[in-house]
Amino acid sequence: MVTINESECVGCGACADICPASAITVDDVAVVDQSKCVDCGTCIDECPSSAIQQ
Repeated sequence: MVTINESECVGCGACADICPASAITVDDVAVVDQSKCVDCGTCIDECPSSAIQQ
């Protein structure tokens, strides 16, 4: 399960753009829909602010 550190997230949307399961949406910060997340970790590598942890 991935989590977003909201204080580190800059809301750029890179994680949402690359998520193969469309599990991430961005308003002010990224939010993960855990029911859709396949725990692939792709978003972790894509995040420029290292705001996503597994």
